[in-house]
Amino acid sequence: MSVLTEEKVDAPAITQPVYPDYRVISLIVGCAIFLEQVDGTVLATALPTMARDFHVSAPAMSVAVTSYLLALAILIPVSGAIADRFGAKRVFNSSIVVFIIGSILCSLTKSLPMMVAARLLQGTGGAMMAPVGRLVVLRTVERRHLVSSMMWTLIPAILGTMAGPPLGGFIVQYLDWRWIFYINVPIGILGFWLVRRFIPVVHTVTRPARFDWLGFALCSVGLGCLLFGLELFGENTNLRNAILLTAVGAVSCLVYVQHAKRRINPAVDLTLLRIDSFRLSVISGSLMRITQGAQPFLLPLLLQIGLGFSALRSGQLILAISLGALMARVFTTRVLRWIGFRRAMVYNGALASLSYAVCAFFRADWPFWLMFGLLMGCGLVMSFQFAAYNTIAYEAVPTDRMSAANSFYSTLQQLMLSVGVCTGALILKVAMAVSHNAEPSRLNFSAAFLVVTVISMSSTRWHRAFAHDAGHEMSGYRQR
Repeated sequence: MSVLTEEKVDAPAITQPVYPDYRVISLIVGCAIFLEQVDGTVLATALPTMARDFHVSAPAMSVAVTSYLLALAILIPVSGAIADRFGAKRVFNSSIVVFIIGSILCSLTKSLPMMVAARLLQGTGGAMMAPVGRLVVLRTVERRHLVSSMMWTLIPAILGTMAGPPLGGFIVQYLDWRWIFYINVPIGILGFWLVRRFIPVVHTVTRPARFDWLGFALCSVGLGCLLFGLELFGENTNLRNAILLTAVGAVSCLVYVQHAKRRINPAVDLTLLRIDSFRLSVISGSLMRITQGAQPFLLPLLLQIGLGFSALRSGQLILAISLGALMARVFTTRVLRWIGFRRAMVYNGALASLSYAVCAFFRADWPFWLMFGLLMGCGLVMSFQFAAYNTIAYEAVPTDRMSAANSFYSTLQQLMLSVGVCTGALILKVAMAVSHNAEPSRLNFSAAFLVVTVISMSSTRWHRAFAHDAGHEMSGYRQR
């Protein structure tokens, strides 16, 4: 339970209402998420240009993407504990400041290692913005307005996902890729002022449970070393370092598993995997997210390097995926009510996997409208699939464990997207080595898309493992 306190400002004293307009708070939080979503999608179209400026191969730029996603995955579990300790409003505003500083440093980088360091800092701010922002909404909005409030929060987030690719293409085509990071600064400053002005201070009445800092450290070291080790496996000159990092990461993860068994409130509660629907959603969703993470990395490179399209043309095509995801929101609930969760995930999961395979056959002479339509369909079926995962995962989770389950699931989402980028880059580098290419060819990209398709298709086994009545109560499905 939480209560709102009056926030006093310099004279003349102004007392904020106990429950401010939920639409204002939701839009402010939504704008912060908009900033994060734009940054996550706008960078993809700039990767080939950045690779040329940094004098590295295009696949090597994957580390600039995974470093940001890794920071998100590592810090999401600790975001709630930090917000409880220092206050949700203060942490939310601080995360915006860190994100702005990280963006400025990204724009000033002149090498790939510098970019990775700046992206890690930027990801530190981004990791706090979304989860703490949602926490602000949950603690400052009356329960009767929560559903509407969450919808208001989603609007800017969806717009950010849609605006990112064409905006990135425009910037690369007519300006300089550094403007991708410059635009974050005025938006972030405005967000910082809006938070200070309109969001009240929130204090929790109950004392939060002691956070598992040792477990958090073990998870951070384990996940970080495993991912960067996977990145280095694609570089023949760093094989020893890759093996060392992977070994350290694996040992850290094993030590954490033993540590979590002895903790009442571990950083990541692995006992949640004993719940069938949660475990199956985690496994099948993770396999699908590897492919989902690989596509935003591989597709812009295919369009610009493999097919020779401009950055602007590439951004316009990638926009189709976001449009398809938006369309899926219209009928997802109806389809789940009509055919049920299990059947929907089995058939739509196979269709979603095959939609990635279509990208392997793209040619430069294909009509624009055909590729746009196929990518829109890809975004539609994938959005539907993840909406089903994100719902069925919590079907049997007890109310008192919902927070731990949300933290676990959110962390794994970001982690598997990072693994997807690493996997896509690694497959692409292997294909280049086999064909003795210094730069990836269209056939190299085709091989990468087909391999990640096989990975996501393997999730069918886990979809079929769901109970036949899984999610019936949530979807309203009735056996005919």
